Amino acid sequence: MKKITPFLWFDTQAEEAMNLYVSVFKNSKVLGVTPGPSGRAMSVNFELEGQEFIGLNAGPQFKFNESISFLVNCNTQAEVDELWEKLTADGGEESMCGWLKDKYGLSWQIIPTALGEMLGDPDPEKAGRVMQAMLKMNKIDIQGLRQAYNGQ
Repeated sequence: MKKITPFLWFDTQAEEAMNLYVSVFKNSKVLGVTPGPSGRAMSVNFELEGQEFIGLNAGPQFKFNESISFLVNCNTQAEVDELWEKLTADGGEESMCGWLKDKYGLSWQIIPTALGEMLGDPDPEKAGRVMQAMLKMNKIDIQGLRQAYNGQ
């Protein structure tokens, strides 16, 4: 186990969520499921892209909110599109600036690496145009960012 591991509190859907996340991210795997007294998973352990996670079925007392999110760096628009579609499916919610909530209420930021590169440009006008374009987007569109960057 890594020194620091995200620990996710679910009502009853930890195993279902784990299976979704492992199916969404390519380099992922189930590490273990600990059954509870009812036969349903009490806790789950899984890995997404090299990051270990633990999920616990602990009841409805606590819900996820936007104060914690997982940022996913994407190299291509195809990767952004695929992750966005899979994580918003079946009741997920789109938000602004690359943020979304999956159907369990967990917040994700699906961000192309090109965004950071353009925002980091030493030309404040180019970076400012990119920022203004991003603020109008839900899912980040790299082509739209490039057009803003180039002043089109």
